[in-house]
Amino acid sequence: MKKPLTIVGIILLIDQSVKFWIKTNMSLGQEYKVLGDWFIIHFTENPGMAFGLEFAGEYGKLALSIFRIIAIIGIFYYLWKITRKEVHTGLLVSLSLVLAGAMGNMIDSAFYGMLFSSSNYFEVARFLPAEGGYATFLHGKVVDMLYFPIVQGYYPSWIPWLGGNEFVFFRPVFNIADSSITIGVLLLIIFQNKFFHTAEKSETAAVEVSAENAEIQPESVMHPETDLNN
Repeated sequence: MKKPLTIVGIILLIDQSVKFWIKTNMSLGQEYKVLGDWFIIHFTENPGMAFGLEFAGEYGKLALSIFRIIAIIGIFYYLWKITRKEVHTGLLVSLSLVLAGAMGNMIDSAFYGMLFSSSNYFEVARFLPAEGGYATFLHGKVVDMLYFPIVQGYYPSWIPWLGGNEFVFFRPVFNIADSSITIGVLLLIIFQNKFFHTAEKSETAAVEVSAENAEIQPESVMHPETDLNN
């Protein structure tokens, strides 16, 4: 588990360090242009899923948090299980990226509401405010800041419902944890045959070795009369 834990630790450190700086140095909606209008650090928060998506109110958020916890436990257990076998390094890296991203956003949801004051458009949030945080356990908001509006324009007027509306790609604002999950999932999809074929070969080889060992009996067992005669 050394390699997966190292990857998870590094991503969590970067993700949480960036979020902490954003939360304590920028007001909600504030932004800095990094590469003109193509790459912008834009501070926003969302109470729901990745890339600013929301999920059905307070009960939905609680259900989402519980799902995240179950997913984190499941991925961690699977990682622990496969690290005891000979598997493709890419599989370990991909799952570690997904685990790190899930944990990064889970930390926001679980603890940020208790650790920070509320962010708004007029003042910066405070860490460990005397009056307490802005929300209870599992009801915090996820901090997002990465915005890449690379392509901007308007939908053609002939497109139903969308005609004349502004078009932006990529519109969602996200964070490092979201990126980690996305990269991990894409790697699993693109290289699934390679990753899991290696794991299957490893398991098959282990079964064959066990079968061969079972067939090879000690000479004393095969010919017990030899020991008796001696």
